[in-house]
Amino acid sequence: MTEQYGDLRELYQEVIFDHNRHPRNFHAIPDASHTADGHNPLCGDQLTIYAQLKNGIIEDVSFVGHGCAISKASASLMTEAVKGKTVAEAEALFHDMHIMLTEARPEGRDFGKLEVLSGVREFPARVKCATLAWHTLHNAITEARDTARTE
Repeated sequence: MTEQYGDLRELYQEVIFDHNRHPRNFHAIPDASHTADGHNPLCGDQLTIYAQLKNGIIEDVSFVGHGCAISKASASLMTEAVKGKTVAEAEALFHDMHIMLTEARPEGRDFGKLEVLSGVREFPARVKCATLAWHTLHNAITEARDTARTE
């Protein structure tokens, strides 16, 4: 069982490293209908989320910024996960991700690739890195004017 856990942890690390080195949707959307900034002062993560919404659907989403590997990988994975979803689906996923990252895995939710971020829960200081992009997306799609912060 320990060997299987080690293999799983290694796979998770590989996915996080890949999304950090080659982030998906890492660019500005010049005509984005919704944007928000996020900042994690603890480790210096800063990002901007761009979203193009039409009829309540996230047609396109991207980010720019800099930060630690977990922050960047989380933003990259998030953009892949919410593209094409309704705002309500993205908000539900934001809620469930927050629970997964801070408490425990919600019953009945298939997180797919996002599951790789669940290991962050073991490192409370890194949870803020993993949740920054999600809080920033929430601010963008709800048109909150404040900078998203994880402090």
